[in-house]
Amino acid sequence: MTDNDKNTKLPDLVVVGAGLFGLTVAQQAAEHGHSVEIIDVREHIGGNAYSYMDEETGAEIHQYGAHLFHTSNKRVWDYVNRFTSFTDYQHRVYATHDGEVYPMPINLGTINQFFHAHYTPAQAKALIEEQAGELAGTDPENLNDKGIQLIGRPLYEAFIKNYTSKQWQTAPEDLPASIIKRLPVRFNYDNHYFRDTWEGLPTDGYTAWMQRMIDDPKIHVTLGVDFFDESQPFNKKAVVGRVPVVYTGPVDKYFDYRLGDLKWRTVDFKQRRYDEGDHFGCPVMNFVDADVPYTRAIEFKNFNPERRESQNPDKTVVWEEYSRAAGRDDEPYYPINTADDQKLYQGYKDLAAREPQVVFGGRLGTYAYYDMHQVINSALIAYDKQVGPLLSK
Repeated sequence: MTDNDKNTKLPDLVVVGAGLFGLTVAQQAAEHGHSVEIIDVREHIGGNAYSYMDEETGAEIHQYGAHLFHTSNKRVWDYVNRFTSFTDYQHRVYATHDGEVYPMPINLGTINQFFHAHYTPAQAKALIEEQAGELAGTDPENLNDKGIQLIGRPLYEAFIKNYTSKQWQTAPEDLPASIIKRLPVRFNYDNHYFRDTWEGLPTDGYTAWMQRMIDDPKIHVTLGVDFFDESQPFNKKAVVGRVPVVYTGPVDKYFDYRLGDLKWRTVDFKQRRYDEGDHFGCPVMNFVDADVPYTRAIEFKNFNPERRESQNPDKTVVWEEYSRAAGRDDEPYYPINTADDQKLYQGYKDLAAREPQVVFGGRLGTYAYYDMHQVINSALIAYDKQVGPLLSK
């Protein structure tokens, strides 16, 4: 620590990372009268939920992939509505397999279209149980067997197996069954992707929502700075042990990878522009076959049909999404979460427990996959149980 660092006037709380976890904790701290400094290595707030407007098409681009808000948690719903209203958007997904488009998630419509049949719900259930074979009625631990148990081998191999291999860059046999439990399976014709009580997109966009969260004179934001860069005043050596810190970056990086590297998945996007008003006719089209290198395509205009008057009727933009394993210099999106990774994370979690004035949060800080509402809920709980008590000392 330099003399400069020692003389720097520190706020009551330093938040590392301007994603939803960090912003929520910062907002709560400021609301309780505390001064907060937020730093982020990126040049914008919002973390992976950041969005911006595309001038040519009038589409709101989700820079880090599609972000869709949904929750059944009333505390979270009431909290986010303090800063934004929501559209009535309800998410539906379609998948292209072998040159044909199917509704997703797997539902009675998908099943009947795939088998060229007209099964009733009871008949479809009996068929899938038969096709699950020896895995029927079991509770497998790996994704491959869980997928077969849930929807039978033919549907699993058509819609899930290759998509999952592309998405996770890991054999389905080596992935935990918990991943497939995120995919609903229905024996009716309901193709709403989520079943939460509330769903929608922020009326004015994600960035406007998050700017309102930190519209408080007690919160100061510094962007484009690295927590581990000792040339800036709010670096790790300068602040840890002097004030409470909320850290939302990769947990293995915080400890300088001393136990090894946790494995993450990252996402690359290829942008395509079309001289037409609507290319896919839906916001998200999955590509589940192995011979298509990307997992899905996102057509952003279709997330906001209520904005048609301000959008270009003759232009649209589509992002193709490619998944791959992440290196240290890549953006870590999602934990791969093999058994070995979980064992390694437990070691980092034990190290984190020995940092009494540092609260680790968010998907990177806790090596977990979260939807947006889950991140906000965990941040509210973290403030109540960890950050607030630290600030009151």
